[in-house]
Amino acid sequence: MVEVMLGGIPIRLQSGVPVEEYSPVGGVSTGRRSGGALVKMRHWRKTAITIRGSGWMGPGFSGLDFDQPLELRCTKQKALTTTELTGTLPGTPRPDDAPWALAYVGGDWHRTPVVVEPDRTFTITPVPGALQYQVCWLPVFTVFCEPPPEAQDSSTGMHDWTITAEEI
Repeated sequence: MVEVMLGGIPIRLQSGVPVEEYSPVGGVSTGRRSGGALVKMRHWRKTAITIRGSGWMGPGFSGLDFDQPLELRCTKQKALTTTELTGTLPGTPRPDDAPWALAYVGGDWHRTPVVVEPDRTFTITPVPGALQYQVCWLPVFTVFCEPPPEAQDSSTGMHDWTITAEEI
């Protein structure tokens, strides 16, 4: 079973089933031209990641150096939908769980082989009659984050924790 990992430490189920959320962050601004048309200017785009859980153990991250970049391996999949058989993933897949592909045929999604190269380029095996494809992967991020806040309910012995990280 693939687990969420921060700095090489897996979050075991005893620490609670992780609830993962990705939010885009970026250097974006909007402005109006002289004729009133709105334009968007993007300078960069990254991902903010929030992971929370509740279990009978804390996640055990006290030994991590939160002043250094940390590797965060997530289990919430990311996906790219395309009609093309080749392309490039916009993120880095986990090295311990291979990306997979689906083909939309006859109103349903079916697995089809995909090869993803180290440079993140992919090639999907075509499926006759497919209207579109989806390449899915579990992402790995290099992040900065602070030690997660933790709480304990003494009446139940449950530990609540939240990781808030931002991609470097």
